[in-house]
Amino acid sequence: MEYNHPLPELEPKVLAVKLSAVGERSVRSEHPWIFSDSIEKLNKEGHPGDVCVIFSHTKNKPLGIGLFDPKSPIRIKMLHFGGGAKLDSSFFEAKIHKAYALRLELLETDTNSYRLIFGENDGFPGLIADVYAEVLVLKLYSDIWLPYLKLILPILIETSKAKTVVLRLSRNLQRLKLALTDGMVIYGLLENETVLFKEHGIQFSANVIKGHKTGYFLDHRENRRQVGRMAKNKTVLDVFAYAGGFSIHALMGGAREVTSLDISAQALEVAKENAALNTYTGKHLTIVGDAFTEMERLISEGKKYEIVVIDPPSFAKKASEVEVAKKKYTQLAYLGIALTKKGGMLVLASCSSRVRADEFFEINAKALNECGRKFDTKNRTQHDIDHPVGFTEGAYLKCGYYKLD
Repeated sequence: MEYNHPLPELEPKVLAVKLSAVGERSVRSEHPWIFSDSIEKLNKEGHPGDVCVIFSHTKNKPLGIGLFDPKSPIRIKMLHFGGGAKLDSSFFEAKIHKAYALRLELLETDTNSYRLIFGENDGFPGLIADVYAEVLVLKLYSDIWLPYLKLILPILIETSKAKTVVLRLSRNLQRLKLALTDGMVIYGLLENETVLFKEHGIQFSANVIKGHKTGYFLDHRENRRQVGRMAKNKTVLDVFAYAGGFSIHALMGGAREVTSLDISAQALEVAKENAALNTYTGKHLTIVGDAFTEMERLISEGKKYEIVVIDPPSFAKKASEVEVAKKKYTQLAYLGIALTKKGGMLVLASCSSRVRADEFFEINAKALNECGRKFDTKNRTQHDIDHPVGFTEGAYLKCGYYKLD
């Protein structure tokens, strides 16, 4: 397979590792993270991507295999449990084919954009692979994967039938000044950095070179479809609209009027461009501004909508931010309630992994109860099918549908 740029030629070493009782329990429960304070013994100094063979204290037999990450507090990212394994093409091929099989139901719909590899949840800690039509976007969050790119890229290309591969790097990796750079087209040709793709028959675009994450947020796909199905002849407010995912599904579902609100004028321009890729009869309005401020303004003007969708970015990137995040979710719930018409639907979402689903739904229910409006919880959802949850911390997305009065 011919690449546009040379891939790293790195030979990972094999490290023998013994863990504390806590660490060993973690491996036996098949948790993908081993923290540095769980490592009791390492037979030699490790480098990014070195193979860690975890040995049992009692029987001195291998319990599993992971990759060494010296720059992270999660020092070993686990790839395999229940004995030893050879990290060759066959090993990665089995993992990638298993992941692809989980997505087949989605790919039987009129959809050609999906997450093929969802990090730890698919056995690839720190690696994301998203497909947009014939473009595969590979995002690395750790340099542990550099020694394995030559092994896994051909399998990802063959499985996804991609004609182009774009490499995206996390900010941490960009700071390392690697030979590979963020936005590099490492395989095939990319005629336009904005790639068109379909989501349940609706046209969208993703900027795979400069866009957030890999260019688009695929995890809410089913929630967007649900909102579209409810939207016929309705007025809709889409808060934190970004590139207009919920808005465009609502317009295509026959909404009378959709208002997309976001702080980024650039994102709303993309939303307008995405809308223009499709044919609809409703009116599409945009508001540029801070969501909290603009929602207060709309309330003061007496505006109300039949569907209100509030899908903010993560408010809690670290544990110290959780309490502030909960206050923001409470505030958004109150604002959303005030903007939802009698008989309307309020859709509240969170992608903060540190705020648990039960906590988030409790916040929403408390706000609804305190507002004195009768409500019916119609649905509670999580990630779409291409974002399987393989461990507790892998679950981050939650969405509640509340019919008011």
